[in-house]
Amino acid sequence: MPGKLGRTAEQRKALLRNQASELLWYGKITTTKAKAKELQPYVEKIITKAIKVFDENIEYDVVKTDSKGKEYSAKAIKDSPKKLAVRRELMGKLRDLQEIKPFAEKKSDFKKRTGDIQHPLMEKLFNEIAPKYAERAEEKGQGGGYTRIYVLGERRGDAAEEAIIELV
Repeated sequence: MPGKLGRTAEQRKALLRNQASELLWYGKITTTKAKAKELQPYVEKIITKAIKVFDENIEYDVVKTDSKGKEYSAKAIKDSPKKLAVRRELMGKLRDLQEIKPFAEKKSDFKKRTGDIQHPLMEKLFNEIAPKYAERAEEKGQGGGYTRIYVLGERRGDAAEEAIIELV
């Protein structure tokens, strides 16, 4: 029996995963008003979890060898156990999007830029979105309110209320 949004639980979860991923990747999507209102708390919770742990990293020394065979010491950074757990939880709530090569960029340059990134959406969430909203929360002294919904009016064809949901 269909639940909210006229869909089964599995279909609704898939819809929210897809729309949340698209919203975080592109910053703004157009959908129906009902879907936007369902999506808003889902995305807000994801961003809040990312904000809480985005700066928890572990730094350690690694011995590397250069092309001439000389060994040198370098600093490496990895996620703390708490951040890793949150990252994996959020990967379950989002669909992993892959970056698309811009038309003007060479294939070799694109591979060099994106070669070591396994999960581009997670990287964007933890490296761009979470720090931006953490700084905003410090300035304003409040959390939440990361998304905004604009109601556009009725869609031609089926007269469904359309809305734009965007990251603030």
